[in-house]
Amino acid sequence: MISQYCTLVDSPGNLFKQPKGRSQMMPDRRSSPSGYDGELRSRRYFLESARRILGLGAAIATCPGLAFQSGCTGSLKNTAIALPDLIIGQRGLSNGRFQKPRAIAIDANDMIYVVDKTGRIQKFDDSGKFVVGWRTPAIDSGKPTGLTIDTDGTVMVADTHYYRFLFYTPEGELLEKKTIGGVNGPDPGQFAFVTDIVRTPSGEYYCGEYGEYDRVHKYTSDGQYVDRMGEHGNGPLQFSRPQSLCIDEEGLLWVADSCNHRIQVIDWRKDEPRLVAILGTQGAELGELQYPYGLTLSKDSTVMVSEFGNHRVQQWSREGKPIASWGAAGNLPGELTQPWSAALDSKNRVYVVDSGNNRVQRFHF
Repeated sequence: MISQYCTLVDSPGNLFKQPKGRSQMMPDRRSSPSGYDGELRSRRYFLESARRILGLGAAIATCPGLAFQSGCTGSLKNTAIALPDLIIGQRGLSNGRFQKPRAIAIDANDMIYVVDKTGRIQKFDDSGKFVVGWRTPAIDSGKPTGLTIDTDGTVMVADTHYYRFLFYTPEGELLEKKTIGGVNGPDPGQFAFVTDIVRTPSGEYYCGEYGEYDRVHKYTSDGQYVDRMGEHGNGPLQFSRPQSLCIDEEGLLWVADSCNHRIQVIDWRKDEPRLVAILGTQGAELGELQYPYGLTLSKDSTVMVSEFGNHRVQQWSREGKPIASWGAAGNLPGELTQPWSAALDSKNRVYVVDSGNNRVQRFHF
């Protein structure tokens, strides 16, 4: 879906959001990179940002639906820069700020949950306003790297270095009885460093892990161990850091096999897992990947992949054909530094965890 607005920057450097077909400019109060409602950044900041991103002078206009044209920037071949319509956060420890955010999840009400390297889960509304926050029980051994919303709205956290998956209410109450794992080891019910958790249409959980063991586990809806698959390697049904997991409409498991620079699609609806497809190879061209840490499936039957190594997000068909790509290394609006994760809301807006810049950027195409 193409946005009905264009983002414009005039020659003094004011940022505007203009309905298509109108000549009158309206100040854009939602696009403040500061992350605070109603704050408009300096003229110089936005003018410099716009010029640097798009390589243009006096006045620029970027319609989100057109931002995918190749050749828009020379920083990465066939990759364009799009201006976000919302930026949440900046570096800091206070509410609404981040220290290296790592994962994002969005619930059915478009409430946004972000976890960072302080072990904080922060909740925002879709205007970027902070709602509530809480911390995981301990962070001395390491911090969480995964976040998912369960079918009932429960917030599921991959508490990576404590070998467990934590479950919270949307208000931050820990549901201790639902915890999966917590013991490091090779045996059933034990984990190495956990990465992500997803729920299947039949109610089972798939849980990823990496480190000493690179596997995906299957658990019942009430948290009982069923089976596991995979091992460290680069062959079919082998993994090297399965960082992000998704379930499609058919119940197929999609795995961002991050350090193998690929995506594996697996049918595990029966007892034995079956490889359906391997998508992507290592590289920086369209259709290639460099440490894909984030994976999300859209309603229009496409897939969004955030690449930690290429500082970009790609949109592919479900068959792995590249459709679009945006982002490049940097800290200006639309630029990305080591993006860890991406998520879609009900309006098909893409939220990208711009980890190296301590923020979340939203794009509407």
